[in-house]
Amino acid sequence: MTLRFRPFALVLALLPLLATALAPAALDAQVRRPPARGAGPALLIADDVLIEGDKTLIASGNVEAVYDGQRLKAQRITYDRTSDRLVITGPVTLYDGNYTVVLADAAELDRDLKNGILTGARVVMDDQLQLAANQVSRTDGRYSQLYKAAVTSCQVCADGKAPLWQIRARRVIHDAETRQLFLDGAQFRVGNVPIAYFPRLRLPDPTVTRLTGFLTPSLYNSTLLGFGVKVPYFIRIGDSKDLKLTPYYTTKTRTLEFRYRQAFANGGIEFEGALSRDDLARRENRAYVFGRGVFALPQDYVLRFHIEAVKDDAYLVDYGYSNKDRLDSEISVERVRRDEWRHAALTYFHTLRASEDNTTLPTSVANFDYEKRYFPTRIGGELRFSAQAHGHYRTSSLRTDGPDVDLFADGRDVARLTTSADWLRSWTLGGGVRAAVQTGVAVDHINVSGAGTTPRSQITEATPSAALTLRYPLAKTTARGTVHMIEPLMQLAWIGGSTPYIANDESTRTEFDEGNLLSLSRFAAADRRERGASAAYGISWTRFAPGGLRSTLSFGQIVRDRTQREATGGQTFSLSSGLRGKTSDVLIAGQIASANGLTLAARGLFDGAFDTTKAEARASWRNAALDLGATYIWLRADPQEQRSSTISEFAIDGSYRLSRHWTSSAEWRYNMASDRSVNAGVGVTYTNECVDVTLSASRRFTSSTILEPSTDFSLTVGLRGFSARAEDKSYVRECKK
Repeated sequence: MTLRFRPFALVLALLPLLATALAPAALDAQVRRPPARGAGPALLIADDVLIEGDKTLIASGNVEAVYDGQRLKAQRITYDRTSDRLVITGPVTLYDGNYTVVLADAAELDRDLKNGILTGARVVMDDQLQLAANQVSRTDGRYSQLYKAAVTSCQVCADGKAPLWQIRARRVIHDAETRQLFLDGAQFRVGNVPIAYFPRLRLPDPTVTRLTGFLTPSLYNSTLLGFGVKVPYFIRIGDSKDLKLTPYYTTKTRTLEFRYRQAFANGGIEFEGALSRDDLARRENRAYVFGRGVFALPQDYVLRFHIEAVKDDAYLVDYGYSNKDRLDSEISVERVRRDEWRHAALTYFHTLRASEDNTTLPTSVANFDYEKRYFPTRIGGELRFSAQAHGHYRTSSLRTDGPDVDLFADGRDVARLTTSADWLRSWTLGGGVRAAVQTGVAVDHINVSGAGTTPRSQITEATPSAALTLRYPLAKTTARGTVHMIEPLMQLAWIGGSTPYIANDESTRTEFDEGNLLSLSRFAAADRRERGASAAYGISWTRFAPGGLRSTLSFGQIVRDRTQREATGGQTFSLSSGLRGKTSDVLIAGQIASANGLTLAARGLFDGAFDTTKAEARASWRNAALDLGATYIWLRADPQEQRSSTISEFAIDGSYRLSRHWTSSAEWRYNMASDRSVNAGVGVTYTNECVDVTLSASRRFTSSTILEPSTDFSLTVGLRGFSARAEDKSYVRECKK
């Protein structure tokens, strides 16, 4: 008996139950071969379906079969109930329901589409890695075995040319469960030229993010360290932790770098470091370790820590691990809620500067902070209470002063307890004027030991304060939709008390900018406070254009009734702070941001003669092709800030995509005051769908008693497609038509 159904698509719940539709013994067939667990019914769609007798079904014309998440497309499918097999005529396309697509000329599979043979096949994984072979054998839907196969992630065109790179292998097995490729007799080729041979080779497929094995190696050449290679090896210890070991071997150094990461249910840790034996100045066993971690604790507390340690001072710069010249290690616990802040931290500092001595620096520091605010309904506004405990310790026991400017002994240790209470409230007055009042009192208790010339070891100082702030925001919209906002502002303030007779340890660097123009004290810590009456005034103008251009310009200045002085008679604020004398320098700050990614920002302090005291500028431009950043800073010489000469320095770094595949990068840092470069570097990267090649060169020009200038070159070649998912498809080459 022959039955034919046409001319439209016929949808049947068939493939695993097909035997029940073709024979009277339907129930027996269903019991004998039940569907896969959780599989559900199958669907068959075709232009033409032919049933011959009770043994064979033939579907032809745009055939599509769906079963258990898999989808099969072909020109013709013949199902033989006797052998329980599908004979498929191509072109054949088989989707596995995850990330693999198999293209073939013909196939013979079981009814579950999990076992069988495909001829003239090409396997495409994650739309980037391709495996081609004369024959592919599928087993249990998990293993795909290819014979005389070629593996590549490069674009393969119909012109017959070999891809940029490929791996030819006698046999390739892909394990869909572990997502790995096993190759026998593998030969790596560039074009058609054999480069390397591997009897056995194991590689991850493109969907793997963490798998034990070698990572992309890099070649390095340094005038300081010689010529060598880095070969990273990644070890997947488990789902939540891993270790990366990177041997770095050159003509002058034997180094082992490491990185360890582990995730926990409530946080994670990461450590990195290196151990070296080299020929530089006969130093041996050089090492460093950096680590960090964060953990969520009960009751909304967060524990954080970071560790920075090095065995010798020049190691980080010699090997390019870091440019830091002061290391800090800290452990802290913090809780932030809407109306409360708690913070405790222990910090250890270590200087790498040749001009500094760790014994006379406050290397061990402890801080405990608490702040709470209330909103009383009877008096309105906000009540703010805060407390801070601070202590710093020097290992030196010297009771005499060294070559600095503070006149106090270098072995001093300080403990400080600060408490304060403030009331703040604001109103909107007639005409739109905004008024704000702040008043409060702070009490500082300071204990100094080992200070030598300090007359008292314990000092307690109460500091009352009051301030009135007025703002008058004005806005206007032009006929073209441009919005202008102008806001004049003024603050009248008074702060009582006197400056204690102790060394300035915490507030040695003071910044004056638009962020603290209206602050009652611009010192970094409570060991120093501004005293007396003062007036701060300024004006800001902001412009919003309909096209997305935004610009801001601000001016500000401070006038006091007295010069801020130390108990010893010298001025408290440094020469370059812009806050010396009764009248501060004029602050000018501006910013421009456009819709096309261009941002400009500048800030400067100018004295009465409009000479520059301090200036900085930043510029960035970011779009699809360009990522450019530039900074400039000018700082005058200031012995009080331990700066013996003027600093005038700019830095530029960025990258530009020259074409579809080529990207260039460069960086340059130049000291205009000394008329010499600090460091410079250039690089170029070629990227397509199957390879990343980066060549870079850098030069460090600076030198000291522990550092030497050096020039470094590096070359890295990475094969895309193996455990490196490429989200950006704009680098993919196109075949010529």
